[in-house]
Amino acid sequence: MNGLNPPEGVPSSAEGMLPAKSIAEIPTAVSTLSWLRTPLQLARKKLQQREDQVFLALALVIGALTGLAVVAFILLTERMGMRIYPPGSAAWRRVSFPIAGSLIIGYLLYRYFPYARGSGVPQTKAALYAQEGRILLRTVLGKFFCTSATLASGIPLGREGPSVQVGAGIASVLGRRLGLSQEKVKALIPVGAAAAIAAAFNTPLAAVLFALEEIVGDLHAPVLGSVVLASATSWSVLRLLLGNNPLFKVPQYQLVHPAEFAIYAVLGVTGGLVSVAFTKFLLAMRARFLRLPNKTVWLQPAVGGLVVGLLGWAVPQVLGVGYGYVGDALNGKMALELMALLVVLKLIAVTTSYASGNAGGIFGPALFIGAMLGGSVGTLAHRLFPDYTASPGAYALVGMGTAFAGIVRAPMTSVLMIFEMTQDYAVIVPLMISNLVSLFISSRLQRTPIYEALAIQDGVHLPSAESRQIRIQRRAGRIMRPVSESLDAQLTVAQAMVQIQASKFHSWVVVNESGVIGVVNRLTLEQEAAQNPEKELGNMVDGLMFPHVHSDQGINVALERMGANHIDILPVVNRADIHRMEGAVTLRDVLNCYGINSGA
Repeated sequence: MNGLNPPEGVPSSAEGMLPAKSIAEIPTAVSTLSWLRTPLQLARKKLQQREDQVFLALALVIGALTGLAVVAFILLTERMGMRIYPPGSAAWRRVSFPIAGSLIIGYLLYRYFPYARGSGVPQTKAALYAQEGRILLRTVLGKFFCTSATLASGIPLGREGPSVQVGAGIASVLGRRLGLSQEKVKALIPVGAAAAIAAAFNTPLAAVLFALEEIVGDLHAPVLGSVVLASATSWSVLRLLLGNNPLFKVPQYQLVHPAEFAIYAVLGVTGGLVSVAFTKFLLAMRARFLRLPNKTVWLQPAVGGLVVGLLGWAVPQVLGVGYGYVGDALNGKMALELMALLVVLKLIAVTTSYASGNAGGIFGPALFIGAMLGGSVGTLAHRLFPDYTASPGAYALVGMGTAFAGIVRAPMTSVLMIFEMTQDYAVIVPLMISNLVSLFISSRLQRTPIYEALAIQDGVHLPSAESRQIRIQRRAGRIMRPVSESLDAQLTVAQAMVQIQASKFHSWVVVNESGVIGVVNRLTLEQEAAQNPEKELGNMVDGLMFPHVHSDQGINVALERMGANHIDILPVVNRADIHRMEGAVTLRDVLNCYGINSGA
């Protein structure tokens, strides 16, 4: 059989599959398609050759597109919500629409958009660290429309987390379609995330910090410039289309008495405890849902809808994200009893909605719960000490940052976000005090941050803050030791061979009056001794390009350089003077640091 025959059962052209005229036209059609495809291929090759220049331009495009997506998100959820829940609507709507909405969206998520569930932040981090930067276009579209419908139906989750996944997805799709390298595509993920937060919260600086602090986990990441550019672009699009309207209208903050700092510390304690309760309850509920049979996945979100509907029937303020009620708390327009009740009811509604599999984030709910908690503490404090405390709205404002820091574990982002919202520097110190206390308590009582814990439940292991800290601790400077043996550059090879006979090392640092100038190993000395035993060691090494490591570099770098140069000792030199030796790192030290017994 030759390769030109059609497979068995497939008719040939003679049997009527294609007329002769169609066959004759195929080369022409192919050549036409090739002519159209060639310019695109050439353009793509040019882009691949100039990735670094394209990267910054792409940050502008990502920022603009993400800004448009977030604006559409805001308008769609608000307008849909107004139609579903018009002012003075009947109580049956508050029960039926959350159930119906979560039921329909649950099926769509199960059937068509399985990766669009949940917040979006853990999924974005998983794409960055575990999926080579891949977020599918289907997931982006599913996240946008399913979350919009979910929030409009009254489910009390947030739009900011989903916006992060949408922005990162836009960045991923564009990067892959342009044929950028895998590393560049991954680097675009925090760019899209920052653009999303900048538009969602109207806080461009906090968006940059969040992308680096939470998504990347490194405030010194090399993508800082692109992240800033995308954030500013997205924020500009938001202001151009929706005007310069802050997310919340906040009254001017004023510290009445230094004793208030103690009350803010108390707020930090309560905020930390509420954050821990939120996280533990959410994770426990979600673990229960994950153990249910897979065939019930499409139905599970309706459980959250049912809980929300029943709570919303009794207390309408539970429905939706509730930013309007947050504004009331910030301006002292809510009663103590209602705010305290909403802390509990919102916590139950949000955790059940999220755990059951609805699409939506926890950013907005964290701010809502924090505002109600802070307003409750502030109202109570103001009643007890009216002459020494500010208005309850000030405590509601600080409470927002306190809950955000305790739940999301992004304290620096929290401080900067609240500062951008208020543009009032006076709030910074109370906010830092309360955030620090909340973060300390939540990190002690709930060791694993919420996004990392959610990813673990999904079988994805993200790099934790602890693992990043271990990498920081594994620096050459932490394990270096004084150099016990060295060889003078003026020694001949024969003299050096005599000196190293009793040495326990296989490599030695070569030094002269300037300092360290190189490293030689035993094998090199033995080979040179057989050919030119009178050659000086200084002539065997390159005084400028010798193997070394700096004290702030990781021991993985030291290990790689030892392997590449076949040496078991590496000089640690000063960055300002390469010949100034600060110590040395040995192979045994590196292996011991990794917990490996070298046997030496």
